Amino acid sequence: MASATSKLFAFNRELPSPFDKLASKKVKVSSKYGDGTEATLTSTVIKAVHAYLNCENGTTEEALGMIDTRSVAEYKSSVKPDAYHIVVYDSTGGNVLASIYDKNTEAFENYTVGNKARDGAAVMFAMLPALMQDEEFKDTLASYREIKNGGYTDLTAACQDMAVLCDNAYRRIADETCAANVKLKLEGSGNLMRISQTHLDSGNFMPKSVIAGEFTIFAHNAAAPILTPDAAVDHKDFVGRYILDPSRILNHRESGMVPVLEPWYILPVQVANVCKHALASTGKPSRMRNFLLRGPAGTGKTEGAKAIAAGMGLPYVKYTCSANTEIYDFIGQVFPETGLRSTGDAELDRERDELAAMGGITYENVAKLLNLPGLDDMDYDPAGVYKALTGKDKPEASSQDCMAFVMALVTDKVQSLCSNANEGQDSGQSYIYVETDFVRALKYGWVCEIQEPSTIIQPGVLVGLNSLLEQSGTITLPTGEIIKRHPDTVIVVTTNIDYEGCRGMNQSVLDRMNLVLDIELPPPEIMAQRAMSVTGCEDDYTVSQMVQVVNDMADFCCKNGITDGSCGMRGLIDWIISAEITENPYESALHTVVSKATANEEDRHALITSVLEPLFAPKRRAASA
Repeated sequence: MASATSKLFAFNRELPSPFDKLASKKVKVSSKYGDGTEATLTSTVIKAVHAYLNCENGTTEEALGMIDTRSVAEYKSSVKPDAYHIVVYDSTGGNVLASIYDKNTEAFENYTVGNKARDGAAVMFAMLPALMQDEEFKDTLASYREIKNGGYTDLTAACQDMAVLCDNAYRRIADETCAANVKLKLEGSGNLMRISQTHLDSGNFMPKSVIAGEFTIFAHNAAAPILTPDAAVDHKDFVGRYILDPSRILNHRESGMVPVLEPWYILPVQVANVCKHALASTGKPSRMRNFLLRGPAGTGKTEGAKAIAAGMGLPYVKYTCSANTEIYDFIGQVFPETGLRSTGDAELDRERDELAAMGGITYENVAKLLNLPGLDDMDYDPAGVYKALTGKDKPEASSQDCMAFVMALVTDKVQSLCSNANEGQDSGQSYIYVETDFVRALKYGWVCEIQEPSTIIQPGVLVGLNSLLEQSGTITLPTGEIIKRHPDTVIVVTTNIDYEGCRGMNQSVLDRMNLVLDIELPPPEIMAQRAMSVTGCEDDYTVSQMVQVVNDMADFCCKNGITDGSCGMRGLIDWIISAEITENPYESALHTVVSKATANEEDRHALITSVLEPLFAPKRRAASA
């Protein structure tokens, strides 16, 4: 028998009444699956059978029910008055989920089966529906029920019936070659994947049929199920369904830029919600074209932006912001080509030389050349800066007003530098304007994702784009071309809420978002399904345990103020792939999810001992010869 099964059948534990006074646990009978000599009474089976019979009679608070191939159980703790052992057992694969739930505090504890921990009676209780599929077990249970309900007038018969039940359960669970084998996956550590609040809130474990007793935990929490953020949307019902302009025909290049959704991608409802709003508002005076997806790392915000483009049948581009992002990183830059300088205007020639020494014609360099105020000055004293720029008093002036005036000055200067240079026929000097994907998206009506704008140090940068976030917004390029926003252009801003260095969104930008959607980590079942689809891993039990570790690590980091890393889907996927390569989930976790969660050595040690090792113990190294 495997050591894992021996934790469930702990024969050294004391037997419950009425078998606690017996001289020996051995009984001279056996089940039809035994060796025909004797069987051993075990407290785990006795307690499970008694719990079942008592809740049949309504004398205890236990409950047992079924969902499909899964049985669910609520087993009252004999140690803590408000605690219940809640268990979900899947007879198809033998997987078990369990937690200790305190009804008073609504707190959860991990459930561990072992000689020094829980005896596993709650697990055995949940397995009874599978065990009762066997005629011998079912008939013997009926016989024992009569004896128990009759007050144990024949204790010898009670011992014989219970011995058969114990032997039947033991043989069928421990022996995988048994024709009536009852599958059970139990790690050698005895640690079980836990049931979380998310499981209860989702209502996924709400029993569809009650075998015995009355449910209070699963049924109560499932009475008002929440709407989970990752309810599946079928690809074929989504891709190309939300065309904003049916008469529009994409050219060959644009067609190649429309994202193709991977088969493994699970569409969240937020993505479909964005597309529905964009399509339904088309033709209205105020179209909905600006959207913010906000959430932790690895929740699929960028994949969601691509999916939005796929649903609308539009090309997709993106721009990733950084701390030093400037306004002209969005609009484009003007660079001088190599050659002789213009001789048309001495002052402009001097400015060109100065700009060349500074690194070229960029927004930052031209602003320095003109000695214009910076964004810090605009944010600190917008009224004073506005008066210095324009000579006019405007007490209510905002940093956006200042930014607009500064942009106009810089744009005018860039145009002068370029146009005068190109007028010099003999100069050989020319300038080129490099257009950005952001500008192309605005001009031609594409989906543009702006990633992590909250990392930009200068808050006024995005404020400078506010005119383009308006539906009829325009902006003048350095070339003098005036860009008007295409009616199909969709801006999707994606930002994390837990990365170090991220700041709050500027209020004026946030106000121009038509929908602000929070993308949370999906429920554990969806995380496991998505991770298995991406990686091709087929070990659903191990992946489920990995999901639990990742979620528990995220909770641990949140509760302990660990904010210098991330813990989510990306780390989970890397861990699964690495574990398949190393065949050592513990070792792979150290270099994927743990190392990504924090750079602090003490915090990593706490994550390893508190979260990782209870489910994935380190493999012992073979002793050297």
